[in-house]
Amino acid sequence: MPSSPGLRHLLIPFAGRGTPGCRAALATLKLPNLERLLSRLQLALDDTQDESTLSPPHERALAAALGLSAPDGCIPWAAWQARELDLREAVPGKPWALLTLCHWQVGIDDAALGDPALLDIAMEESAALLDAVRPFFTEDGIALHATAQPGRWLAQGAIFDCVPTASIDRAIGHPISEWSPLTEATRPLRRLQNEMQMLLYTHPINDARAERRVPAINSFWASGTGSLPADAAPATAAPQVDDRLRAAALRDDAQAWSQAWQALDAQVLPGLLAEVERGTPLRLTLCGDRSARSFEPQRTGRAGGLSAFARRLFERPPAASDMLGAL
Repeated sequence: MPSSPGLRHLLIPFAGRGTPGCRAALATLKLPNLERLLSRLQLALDDTQDESTLSPPHERALAAALGLSAPDGCIPWAAWQARELDLREAVPGKPWALLTLCHWQVGIDDAALGDPALLDIAMEESAALLDAVRPFFTEDGIALHATAQPGRWLAQGAIFDCVPTASIDRAIGHPISEWSPLTEATRPLRRLQNEMQMLLYTHPINDARAERRVPAINSFWASGTGSLPADAAPATAAPQVDDRLRAAALRDDAQAWSQAWQALDAQVLPGLLAEVERGTPLRLTLCGDRSARSFEPQRTGRAGGLSAFARRLFERPPAASDMLGAL
C-alpha cells in the first residue's frame, strides 16, 4: 500500500527481534507512549512471512510505501538509488546491485559476515579501493559508481538481472553460506568475491588498518539487485524511517536495544500521540524478523468515538511486549 501524499508515516525497523537477548528484554521493557498510541490505532496492514525471506519486513514495508513491487530478494534498491542520484545508466530495465564493503570473519568451515557499520571506512579508503577493484568488474561488464556513503557502491551490469540476494540486515552475524548459497545464478558473484579477497588481502589500505587495529576490508556483499519497472514513479510520500534500534538488534545487545526503544518512546512517540488526538491522519509501521504491521487511527463516527473514549478510560492499553514479541 503506497503512502498517500501528505500522510505522515513512521516506519520502525527491528521493533521486535527474535534473538535471545532482545526477546528476553521484552519482559521488562516499559513503553507507555507506544501502548497509549496503539490503543488509539487499529491494524491496517499485516505482512507476515517466514523469517527466511531474503527481503526483511522493514524493506518490504518501505518498498510497499514507495510503490515498488518485486519478488523476494529482488527489491531494486540499487536501481532506485541510481535514479535518485540521476546517474546516466539509471533507466528502467537496467539491472543494478548495491555493493557493501565488509569484513568476513573466516572460520574453519565457513565465514561470518561482520557489521559493515563497525568498519569505520573513510571516504579516501573507499575511493582507493574502488579504483583498485574497478578493472576486475569491468572485465565482467559491470560499471561501478561511488555513493556519498563510504564503503557503499552502486554496480550496473547484466549479471544482476533476476538474481535474488539477501539484505545485509539478514546476513550480518551469520555464516555467508546461510544467506548467500552457491547457485548457478550467484556463481559469477562468488568468483568476484574470491578475486576481491585475494586483491584486498595484500592491499596497503588493509596494512594501514592492521596498524590501527581495526578489521580488514576483505570482501563485499551484494544486495538490492534488480531493475526498476518502466512504470516506477519517483516517491512522493516516502516514510520516515527511524532505525535507531538496528545496531543493537543486530548485535543482540539487550540493554542497548531497550535503551534505544525507551528513547524512541520518550522522544518521538509523544508527538505522534498528540497528532492522533488532533485527528491527524498518520501511519505507524512496526517491523520485526517476520512481520511488518501498519497501524492507522481508528475510523469511528461520533457514537463510535465516544465509545472508544470510554474504552480507553476503563481498559488497559495493549501490552507493548505482546505486540513486539509477535513481530
